[in-house]
Amino acid sequence: MTLPRPARGREMLSKVPEITLWFWIIKILCTTVGESFADWINMTLGVGLQVTAVLFTVVLAGVLAWQLSLRRYVPFVYWLTVVVVSVTGTLYTDILTDSLGVPLVVSTSVFAVILALVFGIWWWNQRTLSIHSITTTPRELFYWLAILVTFALGTAAGDWTLDLTGWGPGVSVLLPLGLIVAVVIGWRLGANATLSFWLAYILTRPLGANLGDWFGMPRDQQGLGLGVATTSIIFLAAILATVIYLSRSRADVLSRERAARAEAPAAQPNRTREGVMLGYLGAVGAVAVAVLMWASAQPHGVAAASEEGPAPQVTLAPGQSATASFPGSDVATIRTIVSDTRGLVAAGDQAGATARAKDLETAWDDAQPTLEPLDETGWSVLDGQIDAVLTSIRDAHPDAAAETTALNTLLTTLA
Repeated sequence: MTLPRPARGREMLSKVPEITLWFWIIKILCTTVGESFADWINMTLGVGLQVTAVLFTVVLAGVLAWQLSLRRYVPFVYWLTVVVVSVTGTLYTDILTDSLGVPLVVSTSVFAVILALVFGIWWWNQRTLSIHSITTTPRELFYWLAILVTFALGTAAGDWTLDLTGWGPGVSVLLPLGLIVAVVIGWRLGANATLSFWLAYILTRPLGANLGDWFGMPRDQQGLGLGVATTSIIFLAAILATVIYLSRSRADVLSRERAARAEAPAAQPNRTREGVMLGYLGAVGAVAVAVLMWASAQPHGVAAASEEGPAPQVTLAPGQSATASFPGSDVATIRTIVSDTRGLVAAGDQAGATARAKDLETAWDDAQPTLEPLDETGWSVLDGQIDAVLTSIRDAHPDAAAETTALNTLLTTLA
């Protein structure tokens, strides 16, 4: 049976870059910014999750219209679109998790089904999923829709992995990095190139997000302590420098001739080898699932405790205030968030309490460079009590009484 030839529309030069090492470097940089920049606007600036999502949806519409209006690949516009898609996809997943209380396993599954549907409709309509064929507007629309869903899926899957394993930011980088290496090996040995590309593309999302957490989280949480604002600036600067280089060197420009050669089928495609490597990729996936199941069954935090020894119990001297040396405005901000969280717990709004607890975590992490040098003992006491609040609220089976006790203890210390 002969498949009908899809309508191609008006042909353009390729609208995507050449898939080189530069492509993957800047893709990971964009992914990292998607995590840290969204947190900075939402938490640090206090804009709020829903408002931030609406803002970036509007920005995405404008940037995407700009990208679609072009007839060829322009590095600055293309990668600006990727950055905005990264932030927007992250925000959509955060809304489902933090605002609507959708479990990460559910959002991961839903986004995986949506991505499969996007690929299925794309293939049915265009008879190709290759990015070398992005030379018409319909194909480009499918391409950007798929990318948006991969960012949302990667965010949900990455966060779900962290919830399951309890890994720190440094360790959590290793799983997606290892899977990407396995996919590259499979591609080199004959796995389908299009499948390998999209698998690697999805996996760069949790890799970049974990790198962002590693850079931004405080040192006592195994991070580098740079904060989300500094992390965003560093990676945005790196993206800009890379885009400037690519704009001048044109090292990632895919000509029409090269795209045609890449799109053309091989003279004798080795279907047997592709089948074998598909089995290999399936085995890699099974090993990853086994690792996650094993890590989930381990007591979270035991490994870190065994390496660093038991955390010292920091206490205040009689009559000593934990907040006496801290600026009143910083203390008031933390106290307001804690009070709001307690109100949400009392109202039975666990999803709202979880979202507000993330505000608390972000505000406290951002304040660390200022507060800790002023009074290390007071900071340590509050840090331990905040950890207790976060642990109780994020428990798999949260108990309102335990949450309220932890919150009341913290409020007493803050007062």
